[in-house]
Amino acid sequence: MSNIIYDAIVVGSGIAGLTAAIYLRDADKKVLVLTKTEDISETNTYHAQGGIIAWKKGDTPQTLKEDILQAGNHYNNLRAVNKFVNFGPKLVFDFLIDKLGIDFNRDNHGSYDYTEEAAHSQRRILHYQDHTGDKIEFSLLEFCQKNNIEIRNNYTAIDLITNNHHSTDTQELYRQRQTMGIYALNNQTGEVEKILSRNVILATGGIGNIYQYTSNPAAATGDGMSMAHRAGVEIINAEFIQFHPTLLFHKDIKRFLISESMRGEGAKLIDHDGNEFMHKYSPLKELAPRDVVARAIYTEMNKQGKEYMLLDIASHYQGDTPLPKRFSKIYETCLRGGIDITKEPIPIVPAAHYFCGGIKVDLKGRTSLHHLYAIGEVSCTGLHGSNRLASSSLLEGLLWAKLAAEDIISQKNMVTPDRFATIPEWQQPNYNEEFDPVLLHQDWKLIQMVMWNYAGIIRNNKGLMRATADLNYLYHRILKFYKSAKLSRDIIELRNAVVNASIIVNAAIHNRHSIGCHYLENRK
Repeated sequence: MSNIIYDAIVVGSGIAGLTAAIYLRDADKKVLVLTKTEDISETNTYHAQGGIIAWKKGDTPQTLKEDILQAGNHYNNLRAVNKFVNFGPKLVFDFLIDKLGIDFNRDNHGSYDYTEEAAHSQRRILHYQDHTGDKIEFSLLEFCQKNNIEIRNNYTAIDLITNNHHSTDTQELYRQRQTMGIYALNNQTGEVEKILSRNVILATGGIGNIYQYTSNPAAATGDGMSMAHRAGVEIINAEFIQFHPTLLFHKDIKRFLISESMRGEGAKLIDHDGNEFMHKYSPLKELAPRDVVARAIYTEMNKQGKEYMLLDIASHYQGDTPLPKRFSKIYETCLRGGIDITKEPIPIVPAAHYFCGGIKVDLKGRTSLHHLYAIGEVSCTGLHGSNRLASSSLLEGLLWAKLAAEDIISQKNMVTPDRFATIPEWQQPNYNEEFDPVLLHQDWKLIQMVMWNYAGIIRNNKGLMRATADLNYLYHRILKFYKSAKLSRDIIELRNAVVNASIIVNAAIHNRHSIGCHYLENRK
């Protein structure tokens, strides 16, 4: 095994992870990026369509702050909000535009084409048609490759290495708890590698795949949170799961998001008889906060006994750019599925979209474990409170990546190599049971159905207690199997999924206040 000691290991290759790697590399730090997928770009960032909050003349930090607090029901961390509104929007220009060279869409006069999304008091969101996420992702990857940043794909992180738990030197028991690297599975060889580092940055994204319907890619299984939890790191606000109101409902096209910016451009939600219904749930109608819109659609589906509702952009589009160009990704994807959005409404269903909770971090991305950082969706800065403001997540990942990297760069007391020498190689059990893919798939489906039915858009105490009982059974069965099975990415993800589901349900049970994304029936 390699004896290299990195200055930082970044787990995850979305906007947060790659941005942190770029800042660290610019400071001549030895950095490694790991991703479990074969395709490095397969991240939540890549799938983000709508846009990113950016600086705009006439907009103010105070105005943005008020929108964030309103969307988050004033459950937000005020220090994080202040940091975000004062330093985030300008970073879009300093980093994405000036450094990476991203040319966001402009209007007919050559000015940036700011768009609007739900709960924003003005148009302040820059976009690249409806390809904002993949444009940012590929621009970051291109910059990383040009600057020789080491990226390893097909590596699944298993566990954090900590001094007090893994070191063979008993003196580490009496030192401050800290991370010293990770154990990771090489998916291609099946070997577990010990990778040592003075710092670890978790940028592993969200937890969407523990739900039956999600806009997240298949890789979003919450690996970072589960790893941190096992290492005793503090997790907060885990009950706040934001459901995006409009996922394409189609038998052949899965996990495809219909951007909220479409409602910002005039689209209306209708039932199967063509009736609009959002006026019954909010005076803001289609531009109400996401939790309100998602619950409205979910409620109408249940009342009418339908599997989906409809989004009509064809009759209500207000933009200047032709619809197939303004929403080219949505237009092309829907057309491939037999839906022409210029002539007919789009079948939609709410879906697990964004995790507002996560690993508790401070204003520099530091966790409760020394030298462990968390940034992006896996972290909880408290910025979002109980519900995220649209198009704030990409910017949060960008800003906290910079803040975390700067903190690592400023470190003076570095861990000496002799302490790393006491970390052993991974100990694999002698008995390596082969798993049955059918049983693994069945356990996944059970977790997803439990979370969707009992810890989803609308919750109640009885359902949450049922979820606890079901997950406890699955938890013990999966962990017992994990300890005897031959390791694979699938098994590691399944373990992480049941751990994360249990964390979320436990948090939901303990928060007795119905607020934001955590909506309890018959509770105020």
